[in-house]
Amino acid sequence: MSRAPQQRALSPDNTRRLLKFLGLGYHLTKVPLVTRFHPWLKPGNTDMRWVPINQDIETPPGTPLPRDLVDLFIAEASHRVVFDECGCRQAFGCRHYPVDIGCLMMGDGALECSTGPGREVGVEEAREHAARAMSQGLVPMIGAARIDAFLFGVKKERNRLLTLCFCCECCCWMRYQRNSSVASLDQVWPRLEGVRVTVNGSCTGCGVCVDSCYIGAMRVEDGIASMSDHCRACGRCATVCPENAVEISIDDPQFLEKTRERIRGYVKYD
Repeated sequence: MSRAPQQRALSPDNTRRLLKFLGLGYHLTKVPLVTRFHPWLKPGNTDMRWVPINQDIETPPGTPLPRDLVDLFIAEASHRVVFDECGCRQAFGCRHYPVDIGCLMMGDGALECSTGPGREVGVEEAREHAARAMSQGLVPMIGAARIDAFLFGVKKERNRLLTLCFCCECCCWMRYQRNSSVASLDQVWPRLEGVRVTVNGSCTGCGVCVDSCYIGAMRVEDGIASMSDHCRACGRCATVCPENAVEISIDDPQFLEKTRERIRGYVKYD
């Protein structure tokens, strides 16, 4: 194993203030030209997508589940640094998910991370960390995120940092994406290739899905749930629906390879 990253961490109060301030940046996506020049919002620097972990996702015969992407990237990465604390959940005092499950940073850039209790681990321990997160209902989000290079203090190897976050709908600063334009989201926070989210006839309009949507895309109109174009197909709505009325499906049998190749186009992590 290579050296563990040097550590310097903000206090929870300062982290909370910083995340709230950074969240204001999503409002800027509605200003013409900002996304073309802002390094965190600029297409080409960031490409992140949610990986739904629902067990009943409908896929073409012989097609792996989306969560298999997590194991694939862990196995291919040159380095894996596990963080045993989630800065977002600690900063906002999360009461629903474990605070001691943090991000998994991968690639050569991961060794440059300098914030939080991180340690380099092997493939199996990284997979155990990811499996524990998903078993707690934490939905993974993976890809290249220039803002994470800033948050984790990575300067030299920003293009070699692959982020795997395990975010919650209540504390993750990604919930500020509801303030972003859909056009910007589609460029830098796209949905997983080939994924579809639909509401079937079993919906009773109870609104449980609305409360679980981190981005505010779900709504109930005329007694039926529906989602706006802000939906990023994270799958949380399907997980909490008491009537199994929200369905997640993937119609592209090549989604895994397409996702892998797209992310490789943004970050060299192996």
